[in-house]
Amino acid sequence: MQKEKTKIFKALSDLNRLRILKALQTRSMCVCEIKLMLALANSTVSQHLKVLKESGFILEKKEGKWVNYMINPRPGDERISAILSSLDFWINDEAVIIKDKNTIRKLDRNTICSV
Repeated sequence: MQKEKTKIFKALSDLNRLRILKALQTRSMCVCEIKLMLALANSTVSQHLKVLKESGFILEKKEGKWVNYMINPRPGDERISAILSSLDFWINDEAVIIKDKNTIRKLDRNTICSV
């Protein structure tokens, strides 16, 4: 049980992972969209996604040529659902989160992803 709690806190301990969670609450996204939003290397974004996936916050789903990341609608741990539902309370008014929301509206994977 302690290991699962540690994974949850680790997932929440990085601003970029929080930014990813907030972005995925808006819509599902592929790695290249997340990479552009965060202005980070593919490998760094992939590592953040791995941490979020292993902790149960997100899922990945292959759809054609895309691998989409999305919020886990039914996490196995009810604490994850509670945290996700309270993210707005904690970080919704942060300048970087507001900026990310504006960026997400403009992202078009068909023009930014080289697949």
